[in-house]
Amino acid sequence: MNITFRWYGRGNDTVTLEHVKQIPGVQGIVWALHQKPVGEVWEKEEIQSEVDYIQSFGFHTDVVESVNVHESIKLGISERDQYIENYKQTIRNLAAVGVNTICYNFMPIFDWTRTEMFHPLEDGSTALFFEKAKVENLDPKELINTVAAASDLTLPGWEPEKMAKISELFEAYKEIDEQRLWENLEYFLKAILPVAEECDVKMAIHPDDPPYSIFGLPRIITGDQSYEKLIEISDSPSNAFTFCSGSMGASPENDMVKIAEKYAYRSPFAHIRNVKIYDNGDFVETSHYTQDGSIDVKGIVNVLYKQNYAGYVRPDHGRHIWGEKCRPGYGLYDRALGIMYLLGLWDAYKTAEEGNTK
Repeated sequence: MNITFRWYGRGNDTVTLEHVKQIPGVQGIVWALHQKPVGEVWEKEEIQSEVDYIQSFGFHTDVVESVNVHESIKLGISERDQYIENYKQTIRNLAAVGVNTICYNFMPIFDWTRTEMFHPLEDGSTALFFEKAKVENLDPKELINTVAAASDLTLPGWEPEKMAKISELFEAYKEIDEQRLWENLEYFLKAILPVAEECDVKMAIHPDDPPYSIFGLPRIITGDQSYEKLIEISDSPSNAFTFCSGSMGASPENDMVKIAEKYAYRSPFAHIRNVKIYDNGDFVETSHYTQDGSIDVKGIVNVLYKQNYAGYVRPDHGRHIWGEKCRPGYGLYDRALGIMYLLGLWDAYKTAEEGNTK
């Protein structure tokens, strides 16, 4: 298990790499060029500058999250071929500096979706919250305003240039159902996977968050059957998954321990976090501690340990605790606690195994 920490870059994060270096066990930084407009080529010089800075703190830069996919590709319109060519070149440029895992998603218009960025919890902390009934009755523009007001830092998947065209995008997606979206994903994968293979890069698709349709938009990376369909599209070793316990686990239909057992071998990158799911479909993000939520985090880590998982793992969204002012879900303190919990579980399983062999 290679522990990593997501960081949004110089001048774009309340957390510094000096802070991250003080968390025991962190080996790498999960990074991206977050200020780069979606669809543009990531140039070698700007990639090298970010990599050099991160590596100067002793961290590896093996994982990028995310190289976002332009809406033209998801919609399958004529402009997609140029954006796919740009994407291929970005893969090549990242591979040239040693990146071997690229996380991406294929969610229409919106990336992750929450209705409240700082929902109060009983312990006095706050966390990201999803109110299902509100989404079902909410104008998407209201949601955009809620998210935009939460932070003056970049929020991946909610790029201002995309949000400015929200009405046009919704109109365009009226013609796209799940089948068409799968077809457009297949077109994209068959174009980029040969390049990824040549560069020895794993393209690790992230599950939809939440893993079901919202605002009438199709969602396709939602559970076990989605992974089976991805493998049917291509069994390339570069066609990989990002295992995200909190995103896919937000649906009670998904048993994340069983999904880990089945697909960890194909997931070079794992986001491990917890959510508490309510009977009405609402969910709130909690601490990583298993007992605080609905996800069996300790069971997931046990599966990874038994499979000798050597992939990259990062704590995912954390609460906002101890008065920290930070990007929603991405403060320092609770994610640091999450890392210590994950490492503690790993050490406990290792100690138990060693004890059984004596």
